[in-house]
Amino acid sequence: MAQTDVLLTKEPAPQTVPPCELSPKVYDVACNTGAYTSSGLATTGFRTAKYLMDEWYQNLYAHYHQAFADRDHSERQRHESQHLASETEALAQRTQQDSTRRVGERLQDMHSWKSELQREVEELIADTDLLLAQKLRLERALDASAVPYSIAMDNLQCRERRQHPDLVRDHVEEAELIRNIQQLLKRTIMQAVNQIRLNREHKETCEMDWSDKVESYNIDDTCARYNNQSTQVQFHPHSTKLEESASTPETWARFTQDNLLRAERELLASANLRTLIDAILRDTSEDLRLQCDAVNLAFSRRCEELEDALHKLRCHLHKILREITDQEHQVAVLKQAIKDKEAPLRVAQTRLYQRSFRPNVELCRDTAQFRLVSEVEELHMSLDALREKLQEAEQALRNLEDTRLSLEKDIAIKTNSLFIDRQKCMAHRARYPSVLQLAGYQ
Repeated sequence: MAQTDVLLTKEPAPQTVPPCELSPKVYDVACNTGAYTSSGLATTGFRTAKYLMDEWYQNLYAHYHQAFADRDHSERQRHESQHLASETEALAQRTQQDSTRRVGERLQDMHSWKSELQREVEELIADTDLLLAQKLRLERALDASAVPYSIAMDNLQCRERRQHPDLVRDHVEEAELIRNIQQLLKRTIMQAVNQIRLNREHKETCEMDWSDKVESYNIDDTCARYNNQSTQVQFHPHSTKLEESASTPETWARFTQDNLLRAERELLASANLRTLIDAILRDTSEDLRLQCDAVNLAFSRRCEELEDALHKLRCHLHKILREITDQEHQVAVLKQAIKDKEAPLRVAQTRLYQRSFRPNVELCRDTAQFRLVSEVEELHMSLDALREKLQEAEQALRNLEDTRLSLEKDIAIKTNSLFIDRQKCMAHRARYPSVLQLAGYQ
């Protein structure tokens, strides 16, 4: 609190005259000590004789002198009192005017700081509202990101039902990216909550400082309106005593400056956080949509690969089935050929058997005999060759049947994989949120 220094030309007169004991005045009275005086023990302590003329004049002159001296002293005292009263009146007016001026300056300072605090409180309120809106966007974006995560997890679980050898890890899986984005959004929400708390704390501090200044402004404004004709003024003897906890003008101004600086720092931090939140929401929504498009493209390519593989497998199966038919026919032909060789063999062997009964010299090794033997050998060789070919044909037929079963199984596996990717996964991905939903606007 500023102190007013007033230059005094003389020591100011006291407001009241303190009571004190006046010194007794001693008068010298002339005593008759001549021949006509009365003396004796009976007259001790009082006078019975008349005064002399000299004593009368002496007493009269003493009264004159005392009256003149008292009157002169009174006149000087009166002039001094009038001069002191006029000087103190002027001094009181000057000091009151200076005090009023100082109070007015104080009012201007308080009004300036009060306006700054009010502006800072309004900015903190507006910034906190903007940050609350950003926090709501983050929460909406986090809720929206739960849909892609559930879609990804459902796709992964559906694709786990694929059978070998289609149970592969390809470019379709993307759950890890979504999980990282959710963790980032949760951390950003915590930062926003902490910044909102700091904004509110500094807003309360500025509001308390503003409230104190409003109350002090009203008090000083009332004090500035007081004058000598005011009816609300009265004596307060102990009002000049300063409190030990009273601040100085420097600490008073520094206190408000520190509050404003801290509030400005929080406003700057809040603005930076809002910019960061905008960038995070924009980047995460774009990343999720790009990832969704990439996964959809990977699904489409995978379905095309499966369809191409199914087409080729069906073509091979068709050829295998046709080859099985031809091979079965060939097996039947070989069996018939073997059966057809049985009759010539029986004929040749019967001839040889019957000719073995020829008597004596007739049992001759003639050309017919050799031809029949060679015929039997040729028939045996033909049958062996046919039987070997029949075994090879039957083995080829069994191989064809195994291949047919393998192809049919692979076709069923790929049909199941195609059904999972196209009918289950891609149909479920149609519920993927839009960019506006992922950015927290909806």
